Amino acid sequence: MKRFKILMGVAILAMGIGLSASAQQAATVFEIPPGVSMLGAGAAGLSITNGAETIYYNPASLATLPGISFSSFYASYLGLSNFSSLALTFRNWGLAAMLLDSGGIDGYDADGNPTGTLAYGNTGFMFGAGLDPSIFPFIPNLSFDFSIGARIKVLSIRIGEDRGNGFAFDLGFRTTVPNLNLGPLSVSDLAIGVTAVNLFGGVSYDVERDNFLMDIQVGASARFGDALMTALDLRLGGSAHVGIVYSPVPTLDLRVGIISSSTLSVTAGVGINVEGILIDYAFASHTLGGSHRVSLTLDFSSLDIGALSSSLRRVLP
Repeated sequence: MKRFKILMGVAILAMGIGLSASAQQAATVFEIPPGVSMLGAGAAGLSITNGAETIYYNPASLATLPGISFSSFYASYLGLSNFSSLALTFRNWGLAAMLLDSGGIDGYDADGNPTGTLAYGNTGFMFGAGLDPSIFPFIPNLSFDFSIGARIKVLSIRIGEDRGNGFAFDLGFRTTVPNLNLGPLSVSDLAIGVTAVNLFGGVSYDVERDNFLMDIQVGASARFGDALMTALDLRLGGSAHVGIVYSPVPTLDLRVGIISSSTLSVTAGVGINVEGILIDYAFASHTLGGSHRVSLTLDFSSLDIGALSSSLRRVLP
């Protein structure tokens, strides 16, 4: 019972960032909307290839990455919980480490009496891989392009004096659709992504086990013209994610989005890309106010050292 009370405290924190948590399911680091770039656009990233953040959303999209990308972010919620992550991706595979740490959560016994301040922490690791089946000569030519992927998640939980460990397994699928012309408007980068999350797995403690809740997630995205991209994700677990990204110039992204679950969260963000060095900021509203995230990403696939040196010489004295 004591652990249940602590988990409910963490679930309340999670609800503040658009997460739907049930009384029977612990809120873990894997249930919190990840990353910064896509969070600003409603965390609607199932069909989008987006550098190192791709591993958080759909492992199948790893097959379409152009090269190496590294990303890190940090967020603090109400001064009670810290959430951070590191992700490194290559073409076809990637890995990530995620850390959620909450100190100062009040614990209670079975009779509702306070037991003192307790700590709650999650350390999660992801390893994902994606591939395009057309690279194999024995696969027949199909009329459409697609990629498939898999992801393993390993989790360690600290709840006061208790410890738990577990894992979960996910599958992903992504396909693209040929470009369209709607009169004078061109529609490009059409993609559909599907993930089966937590197909099996759970967290084991000394005397009990919590199973992860399985979920099927479907997303679609498209680019209209050169400057506007939209994305929509639907999750059978009970949430919808809508995002819009406007790029007035190639180096600047302006993002807005909505996450609808047990509560409604409005998100917004901005991203600046300077020769493969990306700085992203995201804000997400919640019932207790709002939370902020910032990230630094190094996209080595597009990093032009010569151009970066020239840019620095122009701005430095």
